[in-house]
Amino acid sequence: MEFALIAAVSYLLGSIPFGYLLVRAFRGEDVRLSGSGNIGATNVSRKSPLLGILTLLLDAFKGTLAVGFAFEVYVWISHSYFDFRLYPMISLAAVAAVVGHMFPVWLRFRGGKGVATSVGVFAPIVPKAVLGAFIIFALVALLSRYVSLASITAALTLPGLAWLTFRERYAYDPLKMTLPIAVVAMLVVAKHHANIRRLVAGTESRFGTRGAH
Repeated sequence: MEFALIAAVSYLLGSIPFGYLLVRAFRGEDVRLSGSGNIGATNVSRKSPLLGILTLLLDAFKGTLAVGFAFEVYVWISHSYFDFRLYPMISLAAVAAVVGHMFPVWLRFRGGKGVATSVGVFAPIVPKAVLGAFIIFALVALLSRYVSLASITAALTLPGLAWLTFRERYAYDPLKMTLPIAVVAMLVVAKHHANIRRLVAGTESRFGTRGAH
């Protein structure tokens, strides 16, 4: 019962389309009708850099909130901070929140690519790994000027960095603990399928220029 509750609440939290709502509220426009058609921070920033930053923060926050909710449910049912059920619960919340962002029920299941929400859900779980992935993101973005390539690279490296963290901190099965992170990473990469095709074709837009991401 508690797993179903966590999955449902986390999905609904993740599905809040902050980018869409902010552009609609402050610009009176539908962000899906411009740029890449995405509701994420990169596309929102083309309308307003400030709204783009706010979208980034809120999309990350809703992910962290979902994981926090799962932790509170765990404490409520177990009265303990150390139990075998904790990691499955917060992992479920993490995956459900990212899926909610990517496929929000409010927007006919057409959402964002999940990068900011993934940062929000995993920062409390594997902060060192998220920091490492962010550094990789920044380096790739600065060197290539492709936000999409930086996002894909960071997503692909996060599971490996998380595995190293789990191997250092826990004596049991770091591979199994890394699995939910790998699932989210693959979802993020899959959501970038159009960007991958443009990168291969050499038609992807670099940041600082007009185009889709």
